[in-house]
Amino acid sequence: MTIEIKVPDMGESVSEGTVARWYKAVGEAVTADEPLVEIETDKVTVEVPAPSTGVLTAIGADEGVDVEVGTVIGAIDENATAAAPAAPAEEKPAAAEPAAPAAPAAPAATGGETMDVTVPELGESVTEGTVGRWLKQVGESFAADEPLVEIETDKVTAELPAPSAGTLVEIVADEGVDVEVGAIVGRITTGDAPAAAAPAADTPPAPVAPVPAETPAPAASANTEHPLSPAVQKLVDENGLDPANIPVTGRDGRITKGDVMRYLDTRASGGSTAPAAAAPAVFVSAGDLPERAEDPRGEERVRMTKLRQTVATRLKQAQNNAAMLTTFNEVDMQGVMDLRARYRDDFEKKHGVKLGFMSIFVKAAINALKELPSVNAEIHGDEIVYRNYYDIGIAVGGEQGLVVPVLRDADKQSFAGIEGQIAEYGQRARDGKLTMKELTGGTFTITNGGIFGSMLSTPILNPPQSGILGMHNIVKRPVVVDDEIVIRPMMYLALSYDHRIIDGREAVTFLVRIKQAIEDPERLLIEV
Repeated sequence: MTIEIKVPDMGESVSEGTVARWYKAVGEAVTADEPLVEIETDKVTVEVPAPSTGVLTAIGADEGVDVEVGTVIGAIDENATAAAPAAPAEEKPAAAEPAAPAAPAAPAATGGETMDVTVPELGESVTEGTVGRWLKQVGESFAADEPLVEIETDKVTAELPAPSAGTLVEIVADEGVDVEVGAIVGRITTGDAPAAAAPAADTPPAPVAPVPAETPAPAASANTEHPLSPAVQKLVDENGLDPANIPVTGRDGRITKGDVMRYLDTRASGGSTAPAAAAPAVFVSAGDLPERAEDPRGEERVRMTKLRQTVATRLKQAQNNAAMLTTFNEVDMQGVMDLRARYRDDFEKKHGVKLGFMSIFVKAAINALKELPSVNAEIHGDEIVYRNYYDIGIAVGGEQGLVVPVLRDADKQSFAGIEGQIAEYGQRARDGKLTMKELTGGTFTITNGGIFGSMLSTPILNPPQSGILGMHNIVKRPVVVDDEIVIRPMMYLALSYDHRIIDGREAVTFLVRIKQAIEDPERLLIEV
């Protein structure tokens, strides 16, 4: 028995929506109440469940097509089996060339198995990410464990490897789309590549109850007299597009969501339909921002990564929630520089890493944290949590944004261990290979703007921590030593702290202890 899949009632005043994503392909088995397709409206996104158990035998509305409430968008055969999805194609015996519509079933013909590519667990407390970049395109083959797609989170960028050698036959989640852990982002077939997998999306199989508007026609100019659907209007507004420039496939020159997405993809890749100054699409929410006309002199819009969005949110959260204050001091770096000069070669020869300033500052900070435990503490509700361990975060700036990998139990590590771990973190941050475990936690943070030439700054707290130490550029300046003016390599230090938990006396004392340890490094050996 054939059961029709219809667009359900989606609420008062909502008469139409846009097919956003099909969770199942033609020929796949479904169970009753299992989500089949996602319908977007200007107010909500609705998942349409399977009305019965069976096999999906027809898709009457492709992704990006606008559909009205009550429209038949597909069909389920309760008596069919997943191994025989070709029934709709057999209704067209005379069509020799159009045999390609059976492409969704092509992988089975090669003897390969169709497998879903899903978003894996990305770490504790991480429930979603954003599809950053597809490393393979539909129709491309790959080896087992070869990266297929990058998933961006607020902490790391993870590569999803291929579970088996095969061919990518479907991209379910496009670049820029937010996906939850466990969501299907694509599908592959194991074994050899199917004969014609790529064109499947443009030539849908004949539905049981066809809808005329759903069969894509050759690209044409947009008919701007027709009002845009809510989903299309949202994409056009967010990306600053001129509807008249978008090639359309909808009935009567209507623009579909699929037309807009294809136009954005073409423009981002420098295709012929792009304006002279091709720019990648932006996928961030416009919110309540007013419309902004593009400057004719040329602009570029780039979607913020998940990491960049989270950094922005957390830094603003720190400003809003903490009573943040910054205190300063200066330190004479001559003692540390002399120490490095004396032992640099021997240190590197023995340990295989260079002796830098960061390990010395980490040790100096731990020494001060032990004396002033409130700087190593945090506020949790109406309680103060004092930590008896010292996990020091080291801020690292990379192309993807600011990350803070954590040195666990830094007080128990040697200078060489700290230097080696910092060097490793820096390289992996540049390569985007840091793990969630390495980026979570931390009781205190150190950031070094001096490597970029910063003379003075007020670093922002890394919540829920209560303190952050800022290092700066080393500059030779005249200072007074024993009533004489001498030239010394000087550095400004800054401690930003949460005044709710750290008093001014403690903040100043903390920086004084750092200053003493750096100017007289031998103090670190006896922890005074």
